[in-house]
Amino acid sequence: MKNKKKQFDKFCSDIGMSMTTAICIFAKKAVKEQKIPFEITVDPFYSSANIQRIEKAIRDVEDE
Repeated sequence: MKNKKKQFDKFCSDIGMSMTTAICIFAKKAVKEQKIPFEITVDPFYSSANIQRIEKAIRDVEDE
């Protein structure tokens, strides 16, 4: 988490604003639009089909 914070701080600095300003912009836009102002997607790695495939692969390896 600390690394993400440092990366975000550097990004904000690179575009000429503080992290506080960036968070305030996010909050104002979220309130205005009444939604998260960007798309949030699920990582397909964690899909139930993939988890089942991984569990099967683990069982197969353990059975060898």
